[in-house]
Amino acid sequence: MKLFSAGRTLYDRVNSWTIVTILAVCLLLVFVVYPFSVLVIHSFVTEAGEISFAHYAQFFQSGYYMQTLLNSFKVSVAATVLAALIGIPMAYFTSRYRIFGKSVIDNMCILAMLSPPFIGAYSWIVLLGRAGVITKFVQEHFDIILPSIYGFSGILLVFTLKLFPYVYLYVSGALRSMDASLEEAAESLGVSGWEKLRTVTLPLILPTILSASLMVFMTSLADFGTPALIGEGFRVLPVSIYDEYMGEMGGNTGFANVLSVVVILFAVLVLLLQKKAIAGRDYTMSNLRPPRVRELSGVSKAVVTAGVYFVSLLAILPQITVMVTSFVKTSGPVFLPGFGLDSYREAFSKLDVAITNSFLFSIIAIAIMVFCALLIAYLIVRRSSRIVALIDVMVMFPYVIPGAVLGIMLVAAFNTKPILLTGTAAILILSYVIRKLPFTLRSSVGILYQIESSVEEASISLGVPPMKTFFRITARLMLPGVVSGAILSWIATINELSSSMILYTGGTQTISVAIFSEVTSKAHFGTAAALATILTVSTILSLWLCKRLSGGKLSI
Repeated sequence: MKLFSAGRTLYDRVNSWTIVTILAVCLLLVFVVYPFSVLVIHSFVTEAGEISFAHYAQFFQSGYYMQTLLNSFKVSVAATVLAALIGIPMAYFTSRYRIFGKSVIDNMCILAMLSPPFIGAYSWIVLLGRAGVITKFVQEHFDIILPSIYGFSGILLVFTLKLFPYVYLYVSGALRSMDASLEEAAESLGVSGWEKLRTVTLPLILPTILSASLMVFMTSLADFGTPALIGEGFRVLPVSIYDEYMGEMGGNTGFANVLSVVVILFAVLVLLLQKKAIAGRDYTMSNLRPPRVRELSGVSKAVVTAGVYFVSLLAILPQITVMVTSFVKTSGPVFLPGFGLDSYREAFSKLDVAITNSFLFSIIAIAIMVFCALLIAYLIVRRSSRIVALIDVMVMFPYVIPGAVLGIMLVAAFNTKPILLTGTAAILILSYVIRKLPFTLRSSVGILYQIESSVEEASISLGVPPMKTFFRITARLMLPGVVSGAILSWIATINELSSSMILYTGGTQTISVAIFSEVTSKAHFGTAAALATILTVSTILSLWLCKRLSGGKLSI
């Protein structure tokens, strides 16, 4: 009887979800932990094949590379501060006061946020570059030479306008979910105006501000396309990593690995500091009495409305620019009088493979992400344990890894048998899954917390196996929310540049890589604008679909 009882206990423990847990651990060890371990080990290998700290010593003793690290920190911090200075006031005014067309403002900000930063860099070159439309106009009509768009100022402009929507959207949500009684209590004690905002409102939403600021910082730190296009002499770590790696193809890649390890450790340090800053500051509010939306009048209303719309239009100006210039006739980097479809004909005739690859690879990646996110989210919410907590950490780890670094990790790990993926479409799809899965997983976890477990428990009690119950009931209930989050991951995937630049070959080129090549190597601005417009239209359609599936409530 004891043997039978023990056997049943063992059977209960080793069920289908145990197998899923084991498979998840094994896959994450192979495709996340192993590549990172290889990267770290290779960073200690010299040209002679010896284990040494020589590359690290070279990095920390080099004024050039230390300046590169400082530049990355400088531009990321500056972009984060400016994004907060723009996003927080915008969120406050649109949340607490009645602004005409608020949904239009939200949509413009979301579109700006979801478009790739390098398209913004390309657009500002078209507008304010040395031969830019605005630059030439101002010089010819007013004899004024505008400051250069290249370097630190250009990177900061692109990052700020691209990333402040993160702060705006997150803070808007936090302000709308506040309990009005908290601020009313402060007013009853004689605290109002700026003092109330400083001592009550901002401290309550500080965790949200810090979380949004972290996203801005991480995104600007990891971005490769913007500084590569517009940075010129202002060097940052992602560009240096790419240059070191591509310059060492077939030879020593140790120093590129060192730079990669440094940028990951730097990102992890910032993440830990952010977590420490919000520790103990997570406030739960009932939202039974949301703050009242007030009316502005006279000059105040006009100034606030004009300011909010002006910033929003600046944010989507790059998308407007690429869409308009995609129809303008061009000769290389020169725009000619007249409109036509020549750029689109050239794009579809010469770069049809890149267009097909982008959508095909992204569809496959998203399908894998949704399937994995459903299973892992169930483990996290319904079957929590130390091993499941470890799975969660391993899935989220790529969040702090820049795309170029992830590409180098995968090449280092899967460049030889038994797992030879380098040069194939599989390695690109793998990079997309690894990098974007954290976002799909978080949306899956969020929706599962809202689903009562009693339904699946009733199904299991009727004799339906747990895994069958999951796919028949739980997964179907989760799917609408998961798909909405997955569409946002899909948008990020079709726009991915950093990892694709490292991993692509001639037959696996994507739209983002083709745009970068058309701008930097071939100076075909018309074709680049046509390809960028394809991405922009795809983003708009995906955003529309996401809002339809989420009932008009988009959760970023």
